[in-house]
Amino acid sequence: MLAWTRIDIDQLQPEWARLAENAAVPNCFFEPWFLMPSLTVFDPEGDVSLAMLVEGGRLRALMPVCDSPTYHGRALRNTSAWLHANMFCGLPLMEPGFERAFWQAYLAALDERETSQLFAHLPQMPEDCAATKALLDVCHADGRQIRVVHREERAALNRGKSPEAHFVDAMSNKRRKELRRLRKRFDECGTPRLTRHRGEECISEWIDTFLALEKSGWKGEQGSALACDPQTERLFRAVISGAAKAGKLERLALYLDDKPIAMLATFLSHPGGFAFKTAFDENYARFSPGMMLQVDNLALLDDPELAWCDSCAAADHPMIERIWRDRRSMVWLTVSAGRGWRRAIGSLWARAEAWRMERRT
Repeated sequence: MLAWTRIDIDQLQPEWARLAENAAVPNCFFEPWFLMPSLTVFDPEGDVSLAMLVEGGRLRALMPVCDSPTYHGRALRNTSAWLHANMFCGLPLMEPGFERAFWQAYLAALDERETSQLFAHLPQMPEDCAATKALLDVCHADGRQIRVVHREERAALNRGKSPEAHFVDAMSNKRRKELRRLRKRFDECGTPRLTRHRGEECISEWIDTFLALEKSGWKGEQGSALACDPQTERLFRAVISGAAKAGKLERLALYLDDKPIAMLATFLSHPGGFAFKTAFDENYARFSPGMMLQVDNLALLDDPELAWCDSCAAADHPMIERIWRDRRSMVWLTVSAGRGWRRAIGSLWARAEAWRMERRT
């Protein structure tokens, strides 16, 4: 593990990009075009390190990590995969076949550190994937405590049905009729236009329009819109531009008389996708523009290279779960680390956290 500011990123970049393209399970948030702007914006001092597995002269796995003196407000030192509020998956980038080797090396490195870290925390891990299963196997083989301390069922789209078939299965006949009625009324208000782009054309203008649209609504009033904070605005501009340049972005927008009504940015890391950010004009809320755009977004299911798409939405989201009928189980894991008393305390804490989760469910 080495602080990212001490790494020659230019030299690392080709191998990092190769790893991202060949990862066993994609995670766009740890790809260079997303992670580097994130580190630059939120960690300029270099508190975050990159845990990397290099074997045979090739980069086989990568995960950003950081030390923390607290855990949910308690004075419990831990090492965690690093995520900020606009990152929605903590799975390391791993080349197929190197999952166990990475976890063994990572946990061994934590054991040998001369610090008082009690456990490793791994947030937002896809529960049903080879990398997570490999971690469980490594921990069990080592007699190391690993516990699920939080679980969410997140809305997702899985390939298998056509867009129309998915829509029919997701919505009752009554609800589909209502949406068709709303769309007809919306169309009568002017000239509607749907745009879908996967390139870099007019990207700066699109970013400006999205930020203004999001800020015009309740998020702007509450100060949570991306453009309300210079850091999140800077991040959004960088990652949307970077994704477009890398061929990893789909932009969907609904206009009325050339006025933006609803917009959606989705990252494409085949065979997976990540619905990153959406915004709509609340003056047209009576037409359910966000839902209309999501119906149009079902065209993702026609992409032969896309097997699934993560909504990146909070569990029980009132709108998205009505149309995204599949689920992606995400877990937050606590793993004991260190030796002697550190391992013992970490094990006790992992069990206590798991017990608390069981009490809440």
